[in-house]
This record gives sequence, C-alpha cells and structure tokens, in this order.
Amino acid sequence: MKGDELPMKPVALRAYEALAERYAKLIDTKPHNALYERPATLSLLPDVEGKQVMDAGCGAGVYSELLVERGAEVIAIDVSPAMVEQARRRLGDKVSVLQANLEEPLTFATSGSFDLIVSPLVLDYIANLPSIFKEFYRVLRFPGHLVFSIGHPFGDFLRHNEGSYFETQLVQETWHGFGGEVNVPFFRRPLEAIVSPLFDAGFFVDRLLEPMPTEEFKRVEPEDYEKIKKQPGFMTIRACKL
Repeated sequence: MKGDELPMKPVALRAYEALAERYAKLIDTKPHNALYERPATLSLLPDVEGKQVMDAGCGAGVYSELLVERGAEVIAIDVSPAMVEQARRRLGDKVSVLQANLEEPLTFATSGSFDLIVSPLVLDYIANLPSIFKEFYRVLRFPGHLVFSIGHPFGDFLRHNEGSYFETQLVQETWHGFGGEVNVPFFRRPLEAIVSPLFDAGFFVDRLLEPMPTEEFKRVEPEDYEKIKKQPGFMTIRACKL
C-alpha cells in the first residue's frame, strides 16, 4: 500500500492518546462536558431499554456506562488504543469495547444491526462526514436514531475566523482543562457542511439544540457561563432513519 493510500486517522488521535488517562479522571465532572454538553445530548436520547446501541467515539466510556444503566446493550468503539484501555477499565464486561476508525467502513457491524448511535463531540475530528453518515445510516435499523454533539459552527468561527465561515478548515486549539496543555486539531465547518451530508445519507433531522449551560455550571464556572450565554460552544442533533 502506498503512503498516500494509508487509511486516514482522526486528526486529534495523537492529542487524545496523550491525554487519555487525565481525560478519564476528569470527564465525569469537567463542567463543559458534565454540565453543558452531556445534559443536552442525553435529553435527545430515545428510550434505550433493550435496544442495541453503538457509542461511536466512546472515549473513556462515560456514555456507554449511562446507556447500560438505562437498559441498553452497547458496543463502544474508539480509534485511540489508550482510550479503549480506559473504557475497558471503566466498563469491565458490561460493554464490548472495540478499537475502530470512523474514517473507515464499520466492518464489524452488519447492516441494520443498531437501534441508536450516539457520538458525542467526536465528529469535529472526522474529515469525511458524508462517508461516516452513510455508514451510520447503513448500520441503523428502521426506525433508528443518530444522536451527536459537535462544535457549534458560529462559536467555532468566532474563535477561528482567519478564513471564510463557509469554508471547512482544519484549525487547532490548546486545551488546559484536563490537567495539562494539549494542542488539539479539529475541523471547523459551516452549518450546511454538517447538516447537508445527513440529508444526503437519508436521515431526517427532527431536533437540533443549541444548549445553554446548566445552573450548576454557573455555580462552578461563572465566567464561562456568561461567555457561553452569548457565544455558543456546542450543538446537538437527533437524526432519524425513517
């Protein structure tokens, strides 16, 4: 295989490998996740009792654990070996945790094998959204749901406005919130570049949230709370295979 034909890896793989252990220790309580993104994403989940669910980009396994507690049967995947290890430590034998790359076909999954796919704050690192949305559509049953959170296009552009809003650009941020300094690259996209591939894959978008941080977030991070009230950080979408 030639060098230019090697499978693409998510652009933030190296960053997540570096911070995996610290991430696992803090993800349950870090305000931007626990008190902002997570409540919004969880609010869009359908009833998962007895359902087959894929946690696509599981990280340290927090969503998988919550889904199991709600009665789901979960397969969790992540491209990062370090994150897979953290998830397996957390989840034990409650969840099958696989190493898999969302930039490649989901060969472990047969067509129509899942009722729900959850992908929280993962797709910002995926170059080919049309391809992964088509794969998600393939492996979902009728009816099935895809629930994901992603960086808010307007908020991302306010922080990274070197080019045009209408372009998809690979940008980089320095994170300090996981006990150290890590440079994390991601794709900044306009709204159309996120939603149109969903429609093209066959999905119907029935909910889109621009969430506000919780009152508990306000108590622990008052300065960031006031900032997020004016400048959005995340967006959460529920799409259906009907």
